[in-house]
Order: sequence, then C-alpha cells, then structure tokens
Amino acid sequence: AGAETLKRAVELDLASRFQESLVCYQEGIDLLLQVVKATKDEAKKHVYRKKISEYMTRAEDIKKHIEKEKQDGKYHKQIRIEENATGFCYEKLFQEYLTEIVSEVWVEDPYIRQAHQASRCLLYNFLRFCEMLVKGPCKVKTIHLLTSYDEGSARSQQVSGLEEIKESLRSYGITLNIEFSSSIHDREIRFNNGWMIKIGRGLDYFKKPRGRFSIGYCDFDLRPCHETTVDIFHTKHTKKM
Repeated sequence: AGAETLKRAVELDLASRFQESLVCYQEGIDLLLQVVKATKDEAKKHVYRKKISEYMTRAEDIKKHIEKEKQDGKYHKQIRIEENATGFCYEKLFQEYLTEIVSEVWVEDPYIRQAHQASRCLLYNFLRFCEMLVKGPCKVKTIHLLTSYDEGSARSQQVSGLEEIKESLRSYGITLNIEFSSSIHDREIRFNNGWMIKIGRGLDYFKKPRGRFSIGYCDFDLRPCHETTVDIFHTKHTKKM
C-alpha cells in the first residue's frame, strides 16, 4: 500500500499537481515508517530509511513551493463534486482555510433568497454557513453579503429573513452588512487571510432531501450534492466590494 501511494505521489508530482502529490507523499511515508517498525532485517530497514529520507526531502520541497505560490498569489486548487456525491458539507470545504486570523468574510452570491420549497430555502444555506463561522476556530467580526433581490412578493420575506440572521449574528458579536445588486453574477467567498473560494453553484450545491425525516435532512455532510466545481485560490490581498 505504501509503495502504491508513493508511486501515485510521484505521478502527481510529475504532473505538477503538487497539493495532491504532497498528501500522497505524506500518507506513503507514514505507511513506510510502519513497515520499518515491523521489519527485523537491518539491510531492508536501511533501504527503507533511505527511501523515506528521499521522499521526505521531496515533500518538504513541495511544501516550500506551495507556500511560495501562496505568497505570490498563484496558488490554485480545484475540487470536483460529482453528481449525488456526499461528504461535502461547508465545514469540509471551508474549515481548512478558516484560520484563527480570519476576522472578515465576503460572500457574493446572487441567490441568497427565500426560495420556493422550505426544505431548500437558500437563506438556510447562508445561515448554515454563518453558523460554521460562529463555531470557529476563526474570530469573525464582520460578514459582507452581496446578493440580488428576490422576485415579486418573496422580496419582503427575503429581506425579513436576512434581517433576522443579522440580528442573531449581532448577539455573537458579528456584524452582517447586506448589499443588493441587480447585476451580480459571480459566486465567490473570500476571507481576509487571502483565501478565495469560487463554487460553480455558490452555496446552493446540495440537493433537496427526499423527505423531512430522511438521512441528510439535518446533516449536510450526508446530503447528496449537485455536480459542481470548487476553485480555491490564495491572493496577497483580498479585494473589497
């Protein structure tokens, strides 16, 4: 298993898929270390240790390369969510980038609305995103939301719902600034530590649950997803709206 994982790491490395390669190197090294512990043959141990040293050196080089890309604003990672895939709740996507220094968040999504079915209300998606921010480990103080108005009579419900979220966030010491635009099309989320996440479907990539008492209704990690692509970038300076 260790050999196969490290073989995959080298293939990804040669394809310049460094982030994925690094994960495989780390997993492969851990597996080889377990082999070394279980091996009594000193000659084999010597060979394994030499290989481990080589892979560790390469993994460290990749780490430095990735860090430089982040500093230069060139970092890019892409995640493809397949149709009906599960395991992609907001925590899984965003937690890695919500470091303790994050204090300000920008959300651009034209469809933070009341929606048509209560079970698929897009306002609830935004609320769940805000709940994730409240839980930390980041210390968010300000959330900026740029969205578009809902149509017709649903507009008043949309505004009322957002105001309720705003009031609730205030009790946690978080300010929600809401702006509306009729021309917004982009969907992206930015943190003031330089991370930017673009999701093809915005926050609305979860499918409608089969029923109110079906698995995945409450836990979004178990909710099937629509097919979409997530692009993650790191920039030196996060632009402001």
